[in-house]
Amino acid sequence: MAEPSLAVRRKSRPGSARKRSRAPVQPSAVCSPVARKRPSSGGEGPPAETPCSNDSEEDMFGDYDSFYGNDSLLAQIDDIEHKYLQDKNTDVKAAGEIILGNLQSGNHQKKQDNFSTSENMLVLKADKEDAFQMNENDPVDSNQEPTDSILDDLPSSQLLYFEKMNELSAGSRISPVSERRNKCVNSSSGKIRSPSSFCPYAEHGNRPTDFSSDSKCDLFKTESLKDHLKSAMTGNAKAQTLQVSKTKQLKEAVLSEEICVARKTIESSPVDIGPFYGLPSKVKDLFREFRGIETLYEWQHDCLMLESLQQRKNLIYSLPTSGGKTLVAEIIILQELLCRQKDVLMILPYVAIVQEKVWIQGLSSFGIELGFLVEEYTGSKGRFPPIKRRIKKSLYIATIEKGHTLVNSLIETERIDDLGLIVVDELHMLGEGSRGATLEITLAKVLYTSKNTQIIGMSATLNNVADLQKFLQAEYYTNNFRPVELKEYIKIRDTIYAVDSKTENGFTFSRRLNFKYSSNLEKADPDHIIALVTEVIPKYSCLIFCPTKRNCENVASMVCKYLKKEFRAHREKEKQDLIKNLKNIGNGSVCPVLEQTIPFGIAYHHSGLTNDERKSIEEAYSAGVLCLLACTATLAAGVNLPARRVILRAPYVANEFLKKNQYKQMIGRAGRAGIDSAGESILVVQEKDKHLVQDLINSPLENCYSNLLLELTKGMQSLLLSLVGLKIAVTHEEVDNFMCSTLLGVQQQLLSKEKSLSEIIKNGLENLIEKGLLKGRISEKDHNSKCTLTITLLGKATYKGSIDLAYCNLLYRELKKGLEGLILESNLHLLYLATPYDMTSNCSPDWMIYLRLFNQLSAAEQKVADIVGVPESFITKKASGQAIRKNVDSVVVNRLYLSFVLYTLLKETNIWSVSEKFNMSRGYVQNLLNSAASFASCVLHFCEELEEFWVYKALLTELTKQLTYCVKTELIPLMEVAGVLEARAKQLYNAGYKTLAHLANANPETLVKMIEHLSRRQAKQIVSSAKV
Repeated sequence: MAEPSLAVRRKSRPGSARKRSRAPVQPSAVCSPVARKRPSSGGEGPPAETPCSNDSEEDMFGDYDSFYGNDSLLAQIDDIEHKYLQDKNTDVKAAGEIILGNLQSGNHQKKQDNFSTSENMLVLKADKEDAFQMNENDPVDSNQEPTDSILDDLPSSQLLYFEKMNELSAGSRISPVSERRNKCVNSSSGKIRSPSSFCPYAEHGNRPTDFSSDSKCDLFKTESLKDHLKSAMTGNAKAQTLQVSKTKQLKEAVLSEEICVARKTIESSPVDIGPFYGLPSKVKDLFREFRGIETLYEWQHDCLMLESLQQRKNLIYSLPTSGGKTLVAEIIILQELLCRQKDVLMILPYVAIVQEKVWIQGLSSFGIELGFLVEEYTGSKGRFPPIKRRIKKSLYIATIEKGHTLVNSLIETERIDDLGLIVVDELHMLGEGSRGATLEITLAKVLYTSKNTQIIGMSATLNNVADLQKFLQAEYYTNNFRPVELKEYIKIRDTIYAVDSKTENGFTFSRRLNFKYSSNLEKADPDHIIALVTEVIPKYSCLIFCPTKRNCENVASMVCKYLKKEFRAHREKEKQDLIKNLKNIGNGSVCPVLEQTIPFGIAYHHSGLTNDERKSIEEAYSAGVLCLLACTATLAAGVNLPARRVILRAPYVANEFLKKNQYKQMIGRAGRAGIDSAGESILVVQEKDKHLVQDLINSPLENCYSNLLLELTKGMQSLLLSLVGLKIAVTHEEVDNFMCSTLLGVQQQLLSKEKSLSEIIKNGLENLIEKGLLKGRISEKDHNSKCTLTITLLGKATYKGSIDLAYCNLLYRELKKGLEGLILESNLHLLYLATPYDMTSNCSPDWMIYLRLFNQLSAAEQKVADIVGVPESFITKKASGQAIRKNVDSVVVNRLYLSFVLYTLLKETNIWSVSEKFNMSRGYVQNLLNSAASFASCVLHFCEELEEFWVYKALLTELTKQLTYCVKTELIPLMEVAGVLEARAKQLYNAGYKTLAHLANANPETLVKMIEHLSRRQAKQIVSSAKV
C-alpha cells in the first residue's frame, strides 16, 4: 500500500468567488492590509494592525477566512481540537479520527453553490496507518501511479521547484520553531505533508514540503493541529521560487482554468461553447501569433456550430481551395485533445504536407504551448503501437500508408478507442489507385471496430457525396465561399476569353494581349507566356503549371532570357543569399538552371529537386524573394503556395488530358487571402484542343470510386489478410458483413454481373490460403461457412510489415537465402534486401557505370552479386553489347543496380555527387533514398514477427537510421530530433550539442545565441522534441 499523505486541493473558481471575504480597509491603509485573527476560546482581544512589510508567521494567514465562508479554517480546526482533547486520557489515534470526521462533515455542510466551475476542497482522512490521504476526482486512471501523473501535469514553475527540492535543506524552508515541532511528530502517525497532489486544471499549485521525524512524542500534546497546519502553510509560503516568472505562473493558471471550463462545457452543453469554441482564449491568441488569423470566416463559424459536430457525428465538408477548410479541422482537433482528452490522427496525402503541417504551420508549437504532443508518421518515422501516455495526449500526423499501420497497431493492442478523432484531408484520394484503397481500408476498420472515434473528411473536389456519406455514416456541409474572387480565363492565340458557363460554348471574349513580340521572341515563346507573366511580376506572384519536369526548367530558362535587367534589382541581396544557401545544400554545387533564373526571381519546382532544395525555394517564394515558379501538377495537391495569377501551360499532365479535379486543384491556387483582391487563372489552349477544353470547363467533377478491386494485392487481398490477422473477422460470413461497410460494399451495384461481392471475397480468401498466408477451409457449397480462419506466421509478418502481397513470398525467400551466407564486410548485401521492389520497373541501368562500379567492389562485395543471381559475365556482356544466352531476372538486375546507388550514397552522403555519377536526377536519387528507408523499416517489422530472422533485427535497425538521415554517423542522434535537418545538425554538433541528452537539457535562449539563424520558436521546438 502506498504511503498515505495529507493533501489540500485547491480548484479554480469563477472570478466572483476567487477572493475570500475581508474586512473593509480604510483608505489610508490601502498599502497595509489588516490581518485579522479569530478570537480564541480564551477570549483574546481584537487583533492589531500589522504593516504589509512586517508579515510574521503568527499573522501571515490570519487575514484569510475559510475556503467556504467567513469561518476561519484554522479556527475551525482549533475549536474541534479543544472540544475533543479536554479529556487527557483520550487516545491520540481516536482523537485524530474524530477530529477529521468532524472536519469532513463540517466542510460538506458549508459547500457553497456559487462555486460553479470548481470548488476548493479539504479532505482529511485517517487510514489504518494513521495517516492522511487526499480524495480526488481527477480524470486520471485509478491504476496510475500518483507521482508520475502529478509530475506529468505540473506547470513548469512546479517542476523547477521539484528539481531543486533535494538541494534545499529543511532549514531553508521552515522556521526553527516549525523544525522543532516537526521533531515531535510520532512515526506511528505517518508523514504529514503539505499539498502534493495537483489537479491538471487547478488554478494554483501548492509547493510540497515534507515534515517527518523519527522522534516519538505526542502530536496533539505538544503541538495543536491548527499550529502544525499553520506551520506547514508558512513553510510553503516561504519556499523559494526558483527562476520562475510570476507572469508565467498566472498565465498557466488562467490557461488551466479555461481548459477545465471548456472541457466541462463541451461535455455538458452543445450551445454554451465557452470562450473560443470550447477552447481557452490562449488558442485564439496562438492562431493570431502563429498564423496571423484574427477572426474566422462566417462559414467557419457556422460549420463549427453544426449540430452534428456538437453531437460528435461524422462529418464531410467541401469548399473550394483556399477557403479555409484546414482551420476548422484544427479547431476540432484541439477540442478533442484539450477538452475530451483523446488522441487524434490526421491523415494527409504526401510526406511534404505532413512535414509542413508539423513544423512550418506550427502545430508542434501549439503542442508546446498547450501541453500535447505532435508525432510525425512518415517514411521510417513513427512507433507502432504508439507510446501510451498518462497525461499528455498525442496528435499523430501521418501519410495514408503510415496512418493505416498506426490504426492496425491500435486495433491489435485494443487501444483504438483511445483515438477520439480522425481527420482526413483530400478525402477524394479515396478514388486514386492503391493509396485510395489503403485509405478506404483504414477508415472501414475504424468504423467497424470503434463506435467512439469521430471521422472528419474534407476536400475541395467531391462529387458523388452520397456514396461517401453512406460509407462514413456522415453528415455533409458545403459552401462555395472563397476569400478572394477567382476569375477563370482561357487563351487561344493572342486572345483571352473569360470562362462563362451561361454562354453556349462556355467562353466570352475578354481582351487581346498588347505585348509587342519580335520575330525571334515569337519563335521562342509562341504561347505568349512572357506577355502573361510580365503583367504581374515582380510586384505580384505567379505560378506556371507545366506538363513535365523538363518543360518546367525550359519555361523558367526561357522567361528569364527575355526579361529586362531591372528584374535583377528586385530584392537582389536576398536572391544571392538563396543561391548561397542552395550551394551549401549541394556541398558547393547548384543547378545551372536555378543559378541562371534565381537572379530574376524565377525558379522551377518539381520532384527532381531534393527535399532541402524544394524547401528553400518554397520559403523564398512565400517570402516574395521569388515571384515566379514553373511547376508540375504535384504542387497543386502539395504544399500551400498561392499566387495572384496561375497559368496552365497546357491542358495536359504528362501525356494525359487534364481531369476536372486536377484543373480545380491548380486554379484554386490563384488569389492570396489578405493580399489580393482577386485571383486569375489562365489556361493556354491550342486550337486543336478547344473542344476538349469546352467539355472540361462544363463537365462535373469526377466521381470517387472504390479501388479495392483494381489494386488487388494492395487492396482486397491486403484487407482480407489483416481482417483475419487482427481478428476483426475470422469467418467468411464475418468478412462478408465487414465488406458491406466499405465503400466497395456501398458501390457494389457497380460490380460486373459475372461475380458477386461474396464470390470475390471467397476467391480472395482461397488465394491467401494458397499463398500460405492464411489457414482454414472455405466450403464450396456454403459460402457462409462458419469455419474459422487463422493467420500464419508469414501472413502476420506480411500485414504487420505492410509488405505488398505481390512480393511477400519473394522477400521471405531472399531473407532465408541471406541467412545461408550474409556478407557483412559492408552493408551492400543488407542494402540489396532493403531496396524496394516497386522502384525496379522505372530503373534503366547504364551498363558502363554498372560494370565500373562492380569492378570497384572488393572480392567479398562482388560475391553479393553472385549470391543474388547477377554474375559478372552478365554485366560484362551487357556493357560490351554482346548477346546474352543465359536468362537473368531483370528485377534482380535492376534491384542490384539501385543497391549500388544506395551504397555509394551512404558512403558519400551527397545526393549531388551521386546523381552525377549515375546520371540520374537529384530528385530520383532522393526518392530512392526515402523509399529505401521506408521499405527497410517495413522489412524490419516483417523480421520481428519471424523468429528465424532474429539476426536481421539489429542490422536493419541501424540500416534504417542510416537510410533515413543519410548523414555521417555522428550526426544521426541529432537528426532524430524532429525538425532538425543536416545543415542544422552540423551547426548543433559543432556548437557542442552532440547527443539527444545535450539537446534535451539545453536552454532555448542559449541555443538562439549560439546557433546562427535559429529563432526562439525553433529552439523551443528542438528542445521539446529532444525530451520526447
